[in-house]
Amino acid sequence: QVQLVESGGGLVQAGGSLRLSCAASGRTFSRYYMGWFRQAPGKEREFVAAISWSGTSTYYADSVKGRFTISRDNAKNTVYLQMNSLKPEDTAIYYCAAPSKIVIRYYARDDYDYWGPGTQVTVSS
Repeated sequence: QVQLVESGGGLVQAGGSLRLSCAASGRTFSRYYMGWFRQAPGKEREFVAAISWSGTSTYYADSVKGRFTISRDNAKNTVYLQMNSLKPEDTAIYYCAAPSKIVIRYYARDDYDYWGPGTQVTVSS
């Protein structure tokens, strides 16, 4: 059974940093893209970042480019999201996601089949 579990969320002041982790189990994810999405209250879940299986290609939403960094450790089946210069508008539940296919649209929510329960990130002004 595939399981994704996020950790590292919390409350931080604007300008601060957080590092999210996503531990995967039940399958080896080293051949697959991994992604981070977020959902703010009253809004749809949106793409944040994605990383290729090797880690050599990374993709970001324009709203986080230059502030967030996605990385992975395939030996640990773990994906990370380093978030710097946080803003109040980054407040959301952050979800880790994994696909069941190797070729996907990395930005498309529907192309991911496995989701973690999410971790809350709150940025105060």
